[in-house]
Amino acid sequence: MFDPANLTFDANGLIPAIAQDHRTGEVLMMAWMNADAVRRTLDEGRVTYWSRSRKSFWTKGESSGHVQRLVELRVDCDRDCLLLLVDQTGPACHTNRRSCFYTAVREGAEIEIMAPQTSSS
Repeated sequence: MFDPANLTFDANGLIPAIAQDHRTGEVLMMAWMNADAVRRTLDEGRVTYWSRSRKSFWTKGESSGHVQRLVELRVDCDRDCLLLLVDQTGPACHTNRRSCFYTAVREGAEIEIMAPQTSSS
């Protein structure tokens, strides 16, 4: 049985978690989890993160409706980073974009490569 205690957490008890669309491979966002957030995610099937600013759990989509359903959790070789393959409903980013990674650096300049989604998207 998988035990989150066997992961390598930082000095604050957190581990980075990258959310990726399980169908397309698109990287959606990065956030932090503690051991309890990992357990909740595995138990409930809805991705739960740890908010460093609020110092509390947040289940993705609890206020926005933009839910992340866990399809598979993967652990990297050093056991200090997680990859969450998810089924994403709506935008993953709080800016209403599909992904938090909507800015590219090209030829030394920042370029916005993704517009916010409209309500009909």
